[in-house]
Amino acid sequence: MQRARLNRPHEYRVRFATLAIAFIATGMLPLAVSLPASAATLDRMQQTGKLTLGYRADARPFAYKDESGNPAGFAVGLCQQVADKIKSDQGLSTLTVEWVPVTVEEELQAVRDGKVDLLCGAAETLTSRKDVDFSVPVFPGGIGALVRASAPVGLREVLSGRPPSGPLWRGYPAQLIEKQTLSVVSGTPSEKWLADSLDKLQLTAKVEPVKNYEEGIQRVLDGSSNVFFADRSILLDAARRGPSASDLTVLKRQFTYAPIALALERNDADFRLVVDRALSQLFGSQEFHDLYVKWFGQPNESVDTFFKLSTLPE
Repeated sequence: MQRARLNRPHEYRVRFATLAIAFIATGMLPLAVSLPASAATLDRMQQTGKLTLGYRADARPFAYKDESGNPAGFAVGLCQQVADKIKSDQGLSTLTVEWVPVTVEEELQAVRDGKVDLLCGAAETLTSRKDVDFSVPVFPGGIGALVRASAPVGLREVLSGRPPSGPLWRGYPAQLIEKQTLSVVSGTPSEKWLADSLDKLQLTAKVEPVKNYEEGIQRVLDGSSNVFFADRSILLDAARRGPSASDLTVLKRQFTYAPIALALERNDADFRLVVDRALSQLFGSQEFHDLYVKWFGQPNESVDTFFKLSTLPE
């Protein structure tokens, strides 16, 4: 009897799948999908003897260039501690650390491209998680607002979420905000948050993006912007140490919660485990306590709770 021809599509698919499985089993068909390059971070470190750490040069107190041009800040110090733990735990005593300054526009791309093994401090959001993975949180970040100390009481009350103390009429808070010029640093979570907030409230306030935090603070000082939205810890640091500190006020309200974490390439579970283990061991140490106090002062109960919750058990 003559064998029937395979003339139905599903029969072709079955026959092809059977042959493919057979070839793979015998090693005759090369695998089409290879491991992603990001999975080789630890191997790359061992081969090159180098760990590349990225940092923002303008995001004090988390990361910045000091007067000598060296990386400094809380996240930079934490990355250095993590690097020291990696050296000891991985048996890489000769591992060298290379610091690479990055801008807000290129920081995540630098991680994606493998130019940076670990980014020292970035806000973890759903948008940023499309590009990179994150360690356990290292700081309870969030957006705050900077205004001039002489800003109208009504503006400060509206931004603080309190009803104005004076006469109130329908639409007053919205009208007050729409008369202001607002600034954010381009490319940061603050920019997206502000745009979404204005759209949700159907407000048409003027928004003037700036290139960096220094420019945003200067705009508030010279009156060209009424409010500057940015990470509250960065605003507090700038307001405390600047020569015009008495002219600035950081509102107590924190508009969002966006934890700061260390960023690394996606799908690199081995390297992420090494980083998370190093951080979890550091959080309860005296050296970490000293680092935190240096940049933020004595931690309160809520901060202590944050780091306890961020610590992963073995």
